[in-house]
Amino acid sequence: MTKNLAISAKGLGKRYRLGSSLSGHDSLRDLIQAGARSLFRQPAKDPKPRAEFWALDDVSFDIERGENVGIIGLNGAGKSTLLKILSRIVTPTEGTARIEGRLGALLEVGTGFHHELTGRENVYLYGAILGMSRQEVDRKFDAIVEFSEIADFIDTPVKRYSSGMYVRLAFSVAAHLEPDILLLDEVLAVGDFTFQRKCMDFAHALERKGATILFVSHNMFSIKSMCQRVIYLKKGKVVYDGPTDEGLKVYESDCRLAAAPWFYPDAGGKRVSITDIALRDSSGQDRSVFDFGEQMTIQVQINALDEIEDPNVIISITREDEVHCGSFSSSMEGLKIDRMSGVGTIELTTPPLKLVSDKYTISVVVRERGFEKMLSAQIGTSFHVKHDFLSETAFGVFYEPASWRIAEMETRSKQA
Repeated sequence: MTKNLAISAKGLGKRYRLGSSLSGHDSLRDLIQAGARSLFRQPAKDPKPRAEFWALDDVSFDIERGENVGIIGLNGAGKSTLLKILSRIVTPTEGTARIEGRLGALLEVGTGFHHELTGRENVYLYGAILGMSRQEVDRKFDAIVEFSEIADFIDTPVKRYSSGMYVRLAFSVAAHLEPDILLLDEVLAVGDFTFQRKCMDFAHALERKGATILFVSHNMFSIKSMCQRVIYLKKGKVVYDGPTDEGLKVYESDCRLAAAPWFYPDAGGKRVSITDIALRDSSGQDRSVFDFGEQMTIQVQINALDEIEDPNVIISITREDEVHCGSFSSSMEGLKIDRMSGVGTIELTTPPLKLVSDKYTISVVVRERGFEKMLSAQIGTSFHVKHDFLSETAFGVFYEPASWRIAEMETRSKQA
């Protein structure tokens, strides 16, 4: 391992046996539990081999010091398993992983915390688990509590903490470890937006100091703003390792329609499916991140196996917290189609996006005879709206500039 490498993974594989505990017993606790169960288990007359599942399969990569690398992939791709192997929580079935430098990891809410202990006591406990001495925790304690923003509850047992309070305190401890390598899982999504931004700023500060950061997230805007390189895992294998922009295109193409179409019994036997939803910019390029004020083109491909009379395509936009932000209707907006049959594509170009910075999801519904009968519905792809100022100060669904003037203001001079 050269002196410029922070992490080197060679042929990593992790195998689990379905319907059983972890293969190979990753910890002493697993071994004891397995031994206890075996005392009471009756041997099967005709034992059947258990099915095997490879969470990781022949994963190899090198990460240099100071790199920010995003780990992306659909649920079950092996992202969290990879981070657990790198942080020495889980042992690989095959292959090796070498780490050079002090490692900090934030993988799950409350990892390393004891529910019966107070926040103060858990700061020392978690700090010790991460490799900090008591003197180091003493020196950094005030900064840890200040960053977490839960000073009023620091002497409260953490079993009374919300998940957001867990994340604040755990991240603060892990960050103040001043690690050479920081592993971040999707756990940050539990925190509110302001704290997420604060954590990102802190991670950028670590980056400027030369730290190496591995970041797992489904938020492509965060990945794009944080990482220059992505590793895309699919079914436990590395299918892409390279520049972020190209990696996100591969990922978004694969997961554009991860959810299956819904079919409703009131469709009268008519078969209609939504086979593709694409988001593009004004130049026709596939995009998942749009600037505030930019227009977005939504292309919906529909396969009508039976003839539809007076079809109406409704496209809705929903924020990540499930707030419905608005809808567009082909019928209401003047697209007249008497009948639809076979494969066709309908295209909508939105007005300039005035949504505040956040993650949004596109949903499509196909109805017959205007709004009368629902034939098919599809939760489609997601996109992000970015705006540096609005991401910190705006709240609500949309932002529209208003006209301001001073109608009346009383001024008073200060008394000496």
